[in-house]
Amino acid sequence: MTSRREPRLADAAEIAAEQGLTPARISGLYNDRAENGFPDIADMRGRARLWDHAKVSEWFANRPPARLREHTPPARDPQDLLNAAGASRFLGYKNPNQVTTFVRDHPGYFPDPDVVEELGTAENPYRRQLWRVQTLLDWMATRPGRGKHAGAKRTAPALPDVPVDGDPDELLGATQAAALLGFKSVNSFSSSLSQGNLPLLETPDALTEKGGRRRWTRRRILEQAAQPRGRNRR
Repeated sequence: MTSRREPRLADAAEIAAEQGLTPARISGLYNDRAENGFPDIADMRGRARLWDHAKVSEWFANRPPARLREHTPPARDPQDLLNAAGASRFLGYKNPNQVTTFVRDHPGYFPDPDVVEELGTAENPYRRQLWRVQTLLDWMATRPGRGKHAGAKRTAPALPDVPVDGDPDELLGATQAAALLGFKSVNSFSSSLSQGNLPLLETPDALTEKGGRRRWTRRRILEQAAQPRGRNRR
C-alpha cells in the first residue's frame, strides 16, 4: 500500500516572498477568496494560517496578469543608482519600504546592493544601500512569479551542501544556515525566522560590511538545529 504524501505547507510570509508581494496582500487575497478563488487554508499553527503550497502556486500561475507584472519601469540610465525607496518605486511597488522589507526579512531573495555608503557620525553611523538600475531590471526579469501565467515553471535554486563538521566559529549566511537546518529554500528559512521559530538565530553574530546581511556561527546554527522546534515549518 502506497502512503499518501503530505502536502508542503507555506505561510503568508513565504508565499509573499515567492510572489513579490507582502504578507498583508496574501491575507487580502485570502479574505477575498469567494470572488477570486484563492485556496482555502490547509492548517493552522497557533495564529499562523498555512496553505497547500502547490495549490497556491497553481493559483498564481493561472491568475490574470497582476498590475505589478504589467508595470513598465521608467526609462533610466542602467548605471543610475537608486536607494531602497527609489528602487521600490522603480519596480512598481506602492509601498516605498518594500525593498527594505525584502532585504531585511527575506535574505537571498533580493540582490545585494551595488554600493553601500557609510554615513552619519561615529556616534550615530548609518548605511545607505544603493542599487543600479540594471541590477533592478535583471531582477525584474527573473523574480519569482514573473511570467508564470505564460506557463513558465520556476524552481527554487538548490541549497549548497554545508558540512556540519566545519569550523564551529565560521560565520555562515542565510543560504548556508537554511541548508544546515534542513530547509528546502532560503525563503522558508527566512519565513520561519521572522515568525520566531528559530529563537537562537534571532540576533545575528555579525553583519556583512556590504549590505548588512546577517551571519551566524556554525556552532549556533547547529545548536538551533538540535532544538525541538529547529526543524519546524519547512
